[in-house]
Amino acid sequence: MNFILYAVPFFSVLIAVELIADRWRGVSNYRLADAVSSISTGVLSTTTGLLTKGVGLVTYGFALEHLALFRLPADSVGVWVFAFVLYDFCYYWLHRMGHERNILWAAHSVHHQSEDYNLSTALRQTSTGFVLGWIFYLPMAVLGVPLSVFVSVAALNLLYQFWVHTKHIPKLGWFEGCFVTPSNHRAHHAQNALYMDRNYGGVFIIWDRLFGSFQEEDDNEPVIFGVTTPLASWNPLWANLQFYVQLWNDARRAGSKWDKLRIWFMRTGWRPADVAAKYPMYKPDLSRFRKFEVSLGARQQWYVLLQLGVYVALGSYLMSLERSLPTGALVLGWGAMASGLFVLGVALENRPWALKLELLRLAANLPLVWLAPQVGLWPASPEIWAGLLGYSLLSGIGLYCCRQRVTRWVS
Repeated sequence: MNFILYAVPFFSVLIAVELIADRWRGVSNYRLADAVSSISTGVLSTTTGLLTKGVGLVTYGFALEHLALFRLPADSVGVWVFAFVLYDFCYYWLHRMGHERNILWAAHSVHHQSEDYNLSTALRQTSTGFVLGWIFYLPMAVLGVPLSVFVSVAALNLLYQFWVHTKHIPKLGWFEGCFVTPSNHRAHHAQNALYMDRNYGGVFIIWDRLFGSFQEEDDNEPVIFGVTTPLASWNPLWANLQFYVQLWNDARRAGSKWDKLRIWFMRTGWRPADVAAKYPMYKPDLSRFRKFEVSLGARQQWYVLLQLGVYVALGSYLMSLERSLPTGALVLGWGAMASGLFVLGVALENRPWALKLELLRLAANLPLVWLAPQVGLWPASPEIWAGLLGYSLLSGIGLYCCRQRVTRWVS
């Protein structure tokens, strides 16, 4: 069962409830551009996962077949409990190394780039974690945890982490001592020096208490969310590539061949001395911290939000049919998702070429609806043609309305 697919409506309802709670309490924990960016990054992550999760599954299956010390039954409650706890232990070390090593931080940093903290932040996930993340779960295969159990407890662990991304729930007394909660996870998302690189557990906070990485949220030190080198972008593709590009540039500029190699595996933030001296990096003063913001008209924001809904629906469609879709269909679906979400990110940043790029995206729907049946993404039918043409027409009208609003505002 695909727990994540069935959780999508549940996530949507809880985000709506949190928005209502914001209004009722007179606070503003959401900014539309930030929330759209987080959700876009999550949609891109799940779509990318349709093509890449085989990396982890194949390596896990191989290890289970050739390296397992035991063969645990998949129908035992005890095995499920053991696997659930063991998964979180492995996740703790993946998460911790994700903060402590450059190459792993390049993937994980995506989740921390939001400067807001709300339930949409939980959806902000990496698209490149599959490259090395599988290594940390091999002990589960060696101990004989069945593949079906592994996949299920992984999804349950991820689902648990959704609810802790909120500012509306205070400290929870005794629960704080054993489990990850909104309070101790808020501390984890901070860029304050006090909280930096703490509270790595997914479900259980006991690992942090055991291994010296726990930090309680301090009422005297308000959390400032985000990363110390701001992303300063709403684009989900750049969010996934930004730190890799930084590492690549530093490696390319380094004079020492040893530095060119080891920079990828050194502690997060380490840079070759010659590169750091010649290309210093700006670190904002937290006492003067300002969130990244781009001015955008209300109609433009609504347009982007409605377009995001289309991509959420397309992503859900791909997830629901992933086992029956051929690889060509998944690749085409991913390409449509990635390019479309990129264009929405450009629109949120109000780039001068955003309108032209959006028109190009809508025009690309015509070859898409012709090509999709050829690779099995969806069947060829007049209804699909009519639906896509209607969608493109309505989007064009929406663009015209946005343009009119901007023209009147300028004049």
